[in-house]
Amino acid sequence: MKNPMLFGAIAVLCFVAFGCGKSPINAISTDTEKVSAQHTHDSWWCSEHGVPEEVCAQCSAKIAKDFKAKGDWCKQHDRPESQCFICHPELEAKFVALYEAKFGTKPPKQTE
Repeated sequence: MKNPMLFGAIAVLCFVAFGCGKSPINAISTDTEKVSAQHTHDSWWCSEHGVPEEVCAQCSAKIAKDFKAKGDWCKQHDRPESQCFICHPELEAKFVALYEAKFGTKPPKQTE
């Protein structure tokens, strides 16, 4: 090629447009384990799903398996029935109250 700068610019443009084909998430995800690049799972509260991390079945396949074994599962929304704020919006208040009791403030808005 006559102009190496043009070749470099085209290569960068292609990489930006098409990427390398790899997921930006460094974790293996399953249907019940929806992982976000911003979510680190190292705090008490899952700000993505509005529940404590220790019971967040949407972030942990193991926790999801436990809920399913107990028969507590909303198949339509792929989450525990006891945490399905779509079918049961009133349940969200229960988890908000847990957060408020621990921190004295409202929890952050859910990101999902």
